[in-house]
Amino acid sequence: MDVGVRLQSIRKLKGLSQRELAKRAGVTNSTISMIEKNSVSPSISSLKKVLGGIPMSLVEFFSLDMEQDNQTQVVYRADELTDLSSGAVTMKLIGKAHPSRAITFLDETYPPAADTGDEMLTHDGEEAGMLVEGRLELTVGADVFVLEPGDSYYFESSKPHRFRNPFDQPARLISATTPANF
Repeated sequence: MDVGVRLQSIRKLKGLSQRELAKRAGVTNSTISMIEKNSVSPSISSLKKVLGGIPMSLVEFFSLDMEQDNQTQVVYRADELTDLSSGAVTMKLIGKAHPSRAITFLDETYPPAADTGDEMLTHDGEEAGMLVEGRLELTVGADVFVLEPGDSYYFESSKPHRFRNPFDQPARLISATTPANF
């Protein structure tokens, strides 16, 4: 059995980046990378520690039927979306189970007075989205924009940004970010 390939397949199946798994398991990114590339052969205790970040037992790891990878889910029903809600903002992740997911695709709802927080967000990658309902304030750097239904945006995520709904009606946003960070 190829432990590295199996770990990578399971990690992707669970929608985890190498960085996220390393953080959860309390190991370095390079440890995960080296195991997946078969540069190192982990001890049982090391593998158990890494699997704790998934979470998964050694028995599950070695007995999990990987044939399910051949049947990658294509359609995600409304009740199958992963809830990533934070505070008042409702976020539903589309495609969590896709094994090689490279984007985070979200259906977001901002009730009146909701926002992404006082701190401006920054991360690697790009963001794009379209406002479906309501109005939403988008700040990118020093620029503030008010989005109306049908308006869209696209920017480098490394620019400080935040979303806020100072209006009386809920706002619904469909958005995508790269790389997949959830």
